[in-house]
Amino acid sequence: MKTIFVTSTLWKKKAVVMLKFDFDQELILLVKSLPNAKWNSERRAWLFPYSDNILDELLSLFSGKAWIDYSDFNKIKAEQLPTTLPELAPDIEQEVRKFVEWMQNRRYAESTVKTYSQSLSLFFRYIDNKKPEEISSEDLGNFHQNYILRRKYSVSFQSQVINAVKLYFSTKQKRKLEPIEIERPKRPKQLPHVLSKEEVKEILQVHKNVKHRTMLSLIYACGLRRSELLNLRLTDVDSKRGLLRVNHGKGGKDRVLPISVKVIEMLREYYKLEKPLTYLFEGTKAGQAYSGKSLENVLNQAIKKVGMKKKPTLHWLRHSYATHLLENGTDLRYIQELLGHKSSKTTEIYTHVSTHSLQKVKSPFDDL
Repeated sequence: MKTIFVTSTLWKKKAVVMLKFDFDQELILLVKSLPNAKWNSERRAWLFPYSDNILDELLSLFSGKAWIDYSDFNKIKAEQLPTTLPELAPDIEQEVRKFVEWMQNRRYAESTVKTYSQSLSLFFRYIDNKKPEEISSEDLGNFHQNYILRRKYSVSFQSQVINAVKLYFSTKQKRKLEPIEIERPKRPKQLPHVLSKEEVKEILQVHKNVKHRTMLSLIYACGLRRSELLNLRLTDVDSKRGLLRVNHGKGGKDRVLPISVKVIEMLREYYKLEKPLTYLFEGTKAGQAYSGKSLENVLNQAIKKVGMKKKPTLHWLRHSYATHLLENGTDLRYIQELLGHKSSKTTEIYTHVSTHSLQKVKSPFDDL
């Protein structure tokens, strides 16, 4: 059964839904039945107007015909729709490109480069392409008050936009923008989501496809991030020493992880069947890494097969790995090293979701 990737986005100042899938005449006919659905050669996808109930309609339309991967689909709120902001002027667009090059030269993460460039562009558009040398702290304060706060954007969005603007001015304009009225609220401290060992076992074993089962298992068995799994190469597995090397993890850090005999046997079985050339897990094209969206779809299919009401993400497997290690008595210092955390404070959050000690606490209700 084919997979249809569904995303929501803004296209030419309009909220749209994009459908991407491999060529299939039957699916194309179904898509054409959607009101105002059009093929967009630039995006290589089918586009049609967004609506709040569109996801339910798509699930019903393609039921039994294709898998729907909606991991990148988000509801678009009215306040997210763009106002009548002008397009970037050519000279300002050039400034943004220079900023992008500066970040790339300093090896900023690709996601950070993309986020910061979009944030800086938004700021310039809001202030009507004002020349950088004429921009003041008052402009940033006005943007914060009348755009970010008025449209009720999240704390994380607020931080990333302000950080992007301040970084640009401190590095490219050699001056600081410090609007006094901007208070940077702390991000809410959210506890990580953790699955029980029984739930993890169900997810890892439900796939009959060896490759799918091995990918999900390795994420949990080693506490890997999605990008770390996808970037693994064949040479990163040292079966003789029972080690797995993770190169360029978050923050550019390398680390070495222990892998058990059980994991090594699982990898050997997978290798004999798939025979990847370069990356440990490759997509349809030999020598090219497996895609992130496809990996998320593997997890979504597993969740659907086991009938789980929760909607776990791949990162839940990493959280579960850390929490289960803690409950088994592993020292926090070792867990910090295994996860590649820079600060022990990041690792300590798992003490708040571990049930090992909490289950020993007796409620006074039991004495009544």
